[in-house]
Formats: sequence, C-alpha cells, structure tokens
Amino acid sequence: MNPSSTAQPLQTKTYQEHNEFCVYDALAISDFSPQMLHSEYWVRQQAVTGTAQGRGTTWFVSYHGQEWVLRHYYRGGLMGKLNKDKYWFSSQMKTRAAREFELLTRLQQLQLPAPKPVAYRVQRKGLFYRADLLSCRIHNAQDLVAILSQHALATQVWHEIGLTIRRFHVQGIYHFDLNAHNILLDTQNNVWLIDFDRGEQRKPALPWQQANMARLLRSFQKEASRIQDFHWQQSNWQTLLEGYASL
Repeated sequence: MNPSSTAQPLQTKTYQEHNEFCVYDALAISDFSPQMLHSEYWVRQQAVTGTAQGRGTTWFVSYHGQEWVLRHYYRGGLMGKLNKDKYWFSSQMKTRAAREFELLTRLQQLQLPAPKPVAYRVQRKGLFYRADLLSCRIHNAQDLVAILSQHALATQVWHEIGLTIRRFHVQGIYHFDLNAHNILLDTQNNVWLIDFDRGEQRKPALPWQQANMARLLRSFQKEASRIQDFHWQQSNWQTLLEGYASL
C-alpha cells in the first residue's frame, strides 16, 4: 500500500496581519507564526536538517518530529533575471502559493502520492506579492536523477512509475513540470510526484496528457546526455509506458 493512502485530513486556519496572509494546517502546527515561512526562523531554532539548490534554496526543517520542506517562489527564465520573486497580485486565492496548497490538499483527498501541504504565506506589497510554501518531506526518498546516476532500476519499478503517473492523469491532475527531478522513489520503491507549482486539476484529455509524457521523455534524454553513466535507456521508457497503459 502506498503511504499516501493513509494520509490524515487537514484542518486549515487563516492568519492575517497587515500585508501578510497565511493558511496553515492546525493539526500539524500547534503554535503557528508567519515567521515559520522564512528560513531564518528555522536557522534560529537550529532546526534546519538540510538544503537543496535549484532556482533558489529549498530548506529541509524539523518541527516536533515532523520533517518539512520550505520553498520560496522564484521566477525562472529571462523574467527571473529581471524580477526574481515578485508576482502580480489579483486575489489571494489566485496566488501561486494558494493554488499549489489547494491542489496538494486535493491530492491528499484523492489519496495520490504527493507531499501533504502544511502552510503557505503571501506577502503583498502594492500591486505585487511574494510567497512561500511549507509541505511535508517524503521520507527516505531520492529523485530519479540522483538514483539513476548511481544504479539502474528494476523493470517493475519502471512499470510502477508509469502506473503512478497514470493515476494522476486519470484524476485530471496536470503537472506543469513533469520531469525526472520531480519523481521520487523511497526505500520501499514507492513512487511520489513533487513540485505542483502551476499544476491544476482539469478535465482528462489526451493532448495535455501526451504533452506531459513528452516533457518527461525529454527530461530523461537530457539527463542521459548530460550525466556520464546515467542508467537510463529507451527500453526503460517503453516499460514505463506499459505501466502507464496498464490502468
């Protein structure tokens, strides 16, 4: 049984003061403070358990035995060089953080293997906002790029990866950036999808599902050309597609 099937419901509460708007899970946080959505808070608490570098720094933190991931929303591409983290504000519920939190909550309800949301913060200044998200860390898990840089995967695991992606697609879950970095395997070979920024639930349809899969294939091909001894080959992709088609 995938651990996502035992996920507990959320009890969301709202915090608002001045230019800060936050939503958090009261079952996960007993003493919420908006400072929890800033890395300096966890540094002061000596609760940082690790970091990861991407578009920005992702912080892994510990809270009363829970392991969380703190991520600030950064822009990418050319726009990111001009404006690294400010977004146009239209409404609270249309902010990137609110939409991802809502989608992650929906994934929990659907018992799909994705991180459980913990809290988000939107800081508004004039016509723009900045945002942060806290979510649960997937225990004892690595992304496919890290794993395939070390060793090959069994045929059954590739089949399970395809089947898991299909479970999301059947429910109309669109992953904006489905790539090898955003698929995790834990030590029990359970498959997880992470990073649902700009994702959404939409009507299942072949065009966007195929585009999702094509993006993933390009990701494997890119990593295979970039990393020496990357343990991926076209036959693995065929097995993944067989798993995808098995549902």
